[in-house]
Amino acid sequence: MTATAASSSSRARSPQAYDAIIIGSGMGGLVTASQLASKGAKVLVLERYLIPGGSAGYFERSGYRFDVGASMIFGFGEQGTTNLLTRALDAVNMSLETIPDPVQIHYHLPNQLELKVHRHYEGFISELTAKFPHERQGIRRFYDECWKIFNCLNSMELLSLEEPRYLMRVFFQHPLACLGLVKYLPQNVGDIARRYIQDPELLKFIDIECYCWSVVPADLTPAINGGMVFSDRHYGGINYPKGGVGTIAQALVDGLEKAGGEIRYKARVTEIIMEGRRAVGVKLASGETLYGRRIVSNATRWDTFEKLLPPEKMPSRERRWQTRYRKSPGFLSLHMGVAADILPPNSECHHIILEDWQQMEAAQGTLFVSIPTLLDPSLAPEGYHIIHAFTPDWLESWQHLPPDEYETAKEAAAWEVVDRLEAIFPGLDAGLDYLEVGTPRTHRRFLGRDEGTYGPIPRHKLPGLLTMPFNRTAVPGLYCVGDSTFPGQGLNAVAFSGFACAHRIAVDLGL
Repeated sequence: MTATAASSSSRARSPQAYDAIIIGSGMGGLVTASQLASKGAKVLVLERYLIPGGSAGYFERSGYRFDVGASMIFGFGEQGTTNLLTRALDAVNMSLETIPDPVQIHYHLPNQLELKVHRHYEGFISELTAKFPHERQGIRRFYDECWKIFNCLNSMELLSLEEPRYLMRVFFQHPLACLGLVKYLPQNVGDIARRYIQDPELLKFIDIECYCWSVVPADLTPAINGGMVFSDRHYGGINYPKGGVGTIAQALVDGLEKAGGEIRYKARVTEIIMEGRRAVGVKLASGETLYGRRIVSNATRWDTFEKLLPPEKMPSRERRWQTRYRKSPGFLSLHMGVAADILPPNSECHHIILEDWQQMEAAQGTLFVSIPTLLDPSLAPEGYHIIHAFTPDWLESWQHLPPDEYETAKEAAAWEVVDRLEAIFPGLDAGLDYLEVGTPRTHRRFLGRDEGTYGPIPRHKLPGLLTMPFNRTAVPGLYCVGDSTFPGQGLNAVAFSGFACAHRIAVDLGL
């Protein structure tokens, strides 16, 4: 009897039959796994790399502990319901010490527009209004409307929108909040911004406020997501986990294992096993096959439906999704160790640099900067800081370069970034102690993401979140979680996806 033809009864008797198998240990996958394990499910997470977390992981070099991705973390608030990372850890009896960041971003923008997004809401509004005094009323009305969206979200438990009983319960408990969210579901941030604001440069600022986490301008960013981000940075705040971003994934793994779940490393899934039309298991690169009542892919939808499943059998729903969404770029990343004295006094942890508005969406246009050691000095040797600079870039520029040309191109691109950083950190070149460069090829190799993509972005303007898929797929028994599902990209957003996915599976399994 072949593995794909194994009967459901033999799987039920097998000690290797799991309630849920999760492919990948990104934040969405880990939240799904830990939530299910906390409900008593038998769960297995399969991770292709050596450590958990994906782009929320870490690596260590020469005494530095680098975050793989961004260090700007939402979801660690202490009140409300949108503090999803706090809630995810609490579900498996885990917690982390966090360090509050007083400023979300220090912007360095064209036309010498310098602006800080303070944790204190009125401080931010005052600084922005000072830059655009003629838009005083529009600024207040736009950001206050974002608060209306956030307050609707923050008044209810955030679980699966695919589960009718949950929707009915939430509606009867919070009818006005639900009706408010329905109003905003088909809208994008740009729709709301232009309702109140006319100044072209201020609208550009709203664009980069969206781009810094959605990788698209305001017209393509769902209003629900904008309301969450633009408000939670003041409500729950940006809070950095002591020890680095990688501690979040490790704490979730510890909690998962204490709750009876399992995780395997160096376990690369090469195929989702089907029985008829139903997903019933996975095959590993080692040749081992494992079976589960539910299969969850934390891979991108391109990896899931074009690599783990036969692309010629892609469901029509997925083909329609691909006509609406495309892959975002990956990133050119510089992880640097620098002498502490090259940072100006009172430097902020997070910066965005853009010299030309026309280049905001271009490859290597917008430059993101994180300096997590300003919050947690333990991540670097004494007397040094970490600077992580990253800028969107496409795989095609790097894909076919032979090794020597690839290294030469990386070095040239890195020094261009260093030159740009010198504008706000004079003497950076001379103060460099360590430098490591990554490209979309690096992200594809270590994170297992098709073309090294950051995630899906709309091909054209869409009606808010209405076209974003939920966790269940057209393949029975197969679910997706992570940035390819509602509500999209960002650590707190994929945590939301994990809560929703676990809730939907738990209902389906009768847990």
